[in-house]
Amino acid sequence: MAAAKDKTLNDLFLDTLKDIYYAEKQILKALPKMAKAASSDKLRAAFEKHEGETEGQIERLEQVFELLDKPARGKTCDAIMGILDEGKEIMSEYKGTEALDAGLLAAAQAVEHYEISRYGTLKQWATQLGMKDAAKLLDQTLQQEKNTDVSLTKLAETAVNLAAAA
Repeated sequence: MAAAKDKTLNDLFLDTLKDIYYAEKQILKALPKMAKAASSDKLRAAFEKHEGETEGQIERLEQVFELLDKPARGKTCDAIMGILDEGKEIMSEYKGTEALDAGLLAAAQAVEHYEISRYGTLKQWATQLGMKDAAKLLDQTLQQEKNTDVSLTKLAETAVNLAAAA
């Protein structure tokens, strides 16, 4: 373990990569549960689509680890655990209510925003560190996460939140 004063942006990049790798694996476990809990078919479909995308995102992260010549290993991410715990809480506290889907959607967007923040940072650092291929892979995922966020927002505005308020 390097002394704190010897730590570099490379170390921070690798630590953050491990963090998002762990997070994606946890998200992959949570998505089928969220899909199952959703009463809206459109919301269920959105969760199922994102599950497939998440598998691809994990593969891209594994490619980045490979580029760094490091094993693809996660590091417990307390932030994502907290966000996913909130989602679980919503699933149990709002089960069978009109507000459940709105809560699930909000929880999903909290996940997306966390991912967008992480991938944006990682892409920037990869660029700064001269890791062009890693930056490209991270950017693909960043764009995907942003698109998912936009489609969740549309879903909230056109269907789910209206149903919850009815």
